[in-house]
Amino acid sequence: MPDMATPELPVPDGLVLRPFRGVRFAVEDPAKVTSPPYDLISDSDVPELLDLHPNNVVRLILPTGKERYGEARDTLAAWLASGVLVPDPEPALYVYEQSGPGVLQRGVIGDLMLADPSLGIVLPHEDVMPGPVADRLALMSTTQANLEPIFLLYENGPDLTMRHEPVVDTVTGDGVRHRLWALTDPSSIAAVNAALHDKRALIADGHHRYATYRELQRRERAAGRGDGPWDYGLALLVDSAAYPPDLKAIHRVIPALPLQEATARAKGAWQVHDFDHLGEALAALEAADDPAFLLGGAEGFHLMTDPDPLQLANAMPADRSPRWNALNTAVLTEFVMPKVWGMRDDEHTVRIVHHDAVAAVELAARSHGTAVILKPLSVSHVLAVAEGGERVPRKSTSFGPKPRTGLVLRTFAID
Repeated sequence: MPDMATPELPVPDGLVLRPFRGVRFAVEDPAKVTSPPYDLISDSDVPELLDLHPNNVVRLILPTGKERYGEARDTLAAWLASGVLVPDPEPALYVYEQSGPGVLQRGVIGDLMLADPSLGIVLPHEDVMPGPVADRLALMSTTQANLEPIFLLYENGPDLTMRHEPVVDTVTGDGVRHRLWALTDPSSIAAVNAALHDKRALIADGHHRYATYRELQRRERAAGRGDGPWDYGLALLVDSAAYPPDLKAIHRVIPALPLQEATARAKGAWQVHDFDHLGEALAALEAADDPAFLLGGAEGFHLMTDPDPLQLANAMPADRSPRWNALNTAVLTEFVMPKVWGMRDDEHTVRIVHHDAVAAVELAARSHGTAVILKPLSVSHVLAVAEGGERVPRKSTSFGPKPRTGLVLRTFAID
């Protein structure tokens, strides 16, 4: 997707979060119609979510069938017509809290005015792949809706203490309590925006959806439709100073690369240490100096450490900053994958597993391939890379806790 702003697109003068008329499920237990974000849902998760409730939001965000985008549009329309989904009576910003064992996060959901990254208002930190953007664009343009919020971080924001009753108060199966308050008072909305205006927001989760928001905006304006709801995108903004995020790693599985071959090739450029048990290997990975990677599969575990400095230096791009070149995902993308293993870290070659090293190793064993277990990046490093105008390689970060999908939706017609 092009990054340069075009003259016909509006240029915000700061971080703007507009109230909107949210669309919410009118069901007895709202938890049962929610889901994780679309890209964290496996094929096996879909029937489990639908077992919770036939109107689970997964029908909208991950439709199936040959005409799946049209099916999502028709399902959305049918649920609005039947009263399964009901628009709120007036525009609001929504204060959203997640709380539970080891979890506490509070932020505000609204219509984020879209800004070119070059303006330094909304900072992406990851590259995007064309496939997911095309998929989300087809869904958004067909449904004319934002069905789940993206997740952004900023620092030192407004007081979001709520003194009235929430419009949603529910507990999901993982034990997390989700509460949503509608903030409709114009003076309170103005105060939130005044506090946000001069902030910079880092995209924590939703890079493909933010790229989709901007592409949809370009297309609608190119079609001569001018100002409209496409100039905004549904977003959750969280004050990371008040609620520090949980940043986890995203692991890789390479089905086409047998573990023995991956290990043998690695020995030409890395020190490789063998382990019989995953727990012992993970502890060694955690203790190792960066960059380090743990390879795993059916035959055991192998820790890669201490790369040959000359090979590493020759592999890393000269036009990148030293900070970028030191990222473990950059080393994997630029050195290990292409130079050591002769392949690219792309969506066709590599399968992604969020957080769970055991699941990654199990998938590698089933596919007779190799799992690559990574340590998480630090929040400060990610922010520094983004502020320097660079992007970390794809699927480098998994920020949490992620907002639950289905608590509040946004349709262009109602907004």
